[in-house]
Amino acid sequence: MRILVWHVHGAWTTSFVQGGHEYLVPVTPDRGPDGRGRAVTYPWPESVREVPYDRLAGEEVDVAVYQRPHEIELARRWLRRTVPGVYVEHNTPAGDVPRTRHPLADRDDIPLVHVTHFNALFWDSGRAPTRVIEHGVVDPGHRYTGELPRAGVVINEPIRRWRVAGTDLLPAFAAAAPLDVFGMRVTGLPAALGRAGELRVHEDLPQRVMHERLARRRVYLHPYRWTSLGLALIEAMLLGMPVVALAATEAVEAVPPEAGVVSTRLPVLVEAVREFTADPELAARAGKAARAAALARYGLGRFLAEWDRLLEEVVRAAR
Repeated sequence: MRILVWHVHGAWTTSFVQGGHEYLVPVTPDRGPDGRGRAVTYPWPESVREVPYDRLAGEEVDVAVYQRPHEIELARRWLRRTVPGVYVEHNTPAGDVPRTRHPLADRDDIPLVHVTHFNALFWDSGRAPTRVIEHGVVDPGHRYTGELPRAGVVINEPIRRWRVAGTDLLPAFAAAAPLDVFGMRVTGLPAALGRAGELRVHEDLPQRVMHERLARRRVYLHPYRWTSLGLALIEAMLLGMPVVALAATEAVEAVPPEAGVVSTRLPVLVEAVREFTADPELAARAGKAARAAALARYGLGRFLAEWDRLLEEVVRAAR
């Protein structure tokens, strides 16, 4: 099968393109949001092929995977024809959340796939044919050493995403244990926080390098208030890291009690970071449970099999 998919969400796409298909990724001259091409910091297989946007019309495409509303029209223009499509919604609803209506809510011709059950519950999906395909993650292997009594966190654009990502909570955690923040556009974070506590930033690392460095930290912190389910959280669990997370959105489903501490109480979370950092044996036990839980629920095989079934259904229905 030949699948047209935009490079929007690097971590999710890294898992998606591990299937047994050919993946066509649009490229624009500026490699902007509508044409980034192949990932630079994620390892993608050779089955992912860059195609200049103005040459897509000459390509055989069986199905398109949309991740933003305007991609539906982009595909029609660039392909100069209509192909079957599926829409993936990565995000939690925004605005007046109980009443947030999905952009596809008034359409019944494009299946809408939510990546978490929380999202499916909270979005108003209207009459769109809806299902949930939970994340699948490429297993980085058990790399945890926990040799550094520090907490690690992954946040892309922590300044722009301030309260959404829980950036404002970092000083409280940094007062409990030295904190390392990995991600994109993190350079200005210490100055933006301007508060006590040791905090270091690690910017734009290749995924493999980030995993190696993250796994040396004693505990993983997930301070997000409002996100579907950060794939970095699942990756940290697969690395074998214990987890401290806000009990928000899908995190309460992803992290079992034996894998760490999940709570809405900031003092409880801060104390958990302090305890895991101070007790290597406790941290290692919880990290082992975290890895087992992530392997059981977010395995790549299940994820790819569910996507294969859906894509085959969509292509078959269009014939």
